[in-house]
Amino acid sequence: MKKITLLLALFASFQAIGQQQYTPSEANLAERQAFQDRKYGMFIHWGLSSILGDGEWVMNNKGISKNDYGRLMPAFDPSKFNADAWVSIAKNAGMKYIIFITRHHDSFSNWDTQQADWKITNTPFHRDALKELAEACKKQDMKLGLYYSTLDWYRDDYPFETGRTGQKSGRKGKGDYASYLKFMKAQLTELLTNYGEIHNIWFDGHWDQTNTEGSADRKSRIDWKYDEIYSLIHQLQPACLIGNNHHLDPIPGEDFQMFERDLPGENHSGLSFQQASALPLETCETINGAWGYNITDRKFKTPKQIIHLLVGAAGRNANLLLNVGPMPTGEIQPEFTDSLAVAGRWLKGHGESVYGTRGGPLSPQTWGVTTQTDTHVYVHLLKRPQDETIYIPGSYKKGPVGMLGETQTLVGSVEKNGVHIDVKNLPPYRIDLVLKLEKAK
Repeated sequence: MKKITLLLALFASFQAIGQQQYTPSEANLAERQAFQDRKYGMFIHWGLSSILGDGEWVMNNKGISKNDYGRLMPAFDPSKFNADAWVSIAKNAGMKYIIFITRHHDSFSNWDTQQADWKITNTPFHRDALKELAEACKKQDMKLGLYYSTLDWYRDDYPFETGRTGQKSGRKGKGDYASYLKFMKAQLTELLTNYGEIHNIWFDGHWDQTNTEGSADRKSRIDWKYDEIYSLIHQLQPACLIGNNHHLDPIPGEDFQMFERDLPGENHSGLSFQQASALPLETCETINGAWGYNITDRKFKTPKQIIHLLVGAAGRNANLLLNVGPMPTGEIQPEFTDSLAVAGRWLKGHGESVYGTRGGPLSPQTWGVTTQTDTHVYVHLLKRPQDETIYIPGSYKKGPVGMLGETQTLVGSVEKNGVHIDVKNLPPYRIDLVLKLEKAK
């Protein structure tokens, strides 16, 4: 009997180890490369919370009970919602993919889920916003990914007793994670079965079950069963990438790593304690100070700031996921669209230095960053260098150094292991002067 018990224990141990292993499919690996090539995406925070015009955290921040929050349902009728217009705005901005909020922390579903009545098709709007967006993305050749909150301020079966947020929602009884996990898996199955190709699932909410935000301690108080969740996703759509905004180093089953409000290697937000991994990287950031629609937030980023953020991410081998928070009418406000359009026009002339690139041969400098392809290195001068020359390591063809969008060239002194570029005679500084170097074969 002791031998049998020991064998069973060993088998359970090996089974647990096996669950920690993850071998991505060939389709998944190919999608990782394509994801890195796209470089620039649009994040869309929108839903029932948009009505209150105070950001997507309004239910928690204002201490609104679930019963009172539910009274918003009859008022939600975004009559000016136009999925084709959203996708066109993203394309005009030079963006290559969209991440749409399917369900945020308030639990409201932006699609016709069969798992809950708390959904967009039960409002006066009646329509399935996700279905229309998926169709518009397919029509305009835009990749679609889906944000999904693992945290919930509305459902009684979410383990709210151990959570840090949503404590004033008036939930009764005791959470039941087994029930909640079943609900999430059923919803994820709907999302990955009924809406065509989904290029990634963007999870958020892990931190609710950890210590105080701003702490490097991210140990969860519950077992989220990520192995089950991630396995389900990869089974339903093997190419679909999984990322989780847990502010941790990647865990088995994840395909890309995200940094909230920080470029990789930085931690200005107090959220990014993790180190950049070998997985594809993504920075998510807002155009103003809020993710969801905030009627009083006027701190809009300029086109120059947007371009510098995009280039700064590319120079750190990362994508930029830039957020818009549409109004409750369904329209994206002009303060967003105007700046995005200006940045999009810049990309039309300088896109080769961003799309399809990886981090360049030189680490980020005070004056800017470098990016590269197999054949070229691009030097992004985001501000004038203080020195008269800059040095870029690598092997390059001899000749003058060209600048994208400029007719003049600069002198480059090519050496065996790099090039010294004379930057004394730069043209008038604008947004980003991009130097183009051809690699030696």
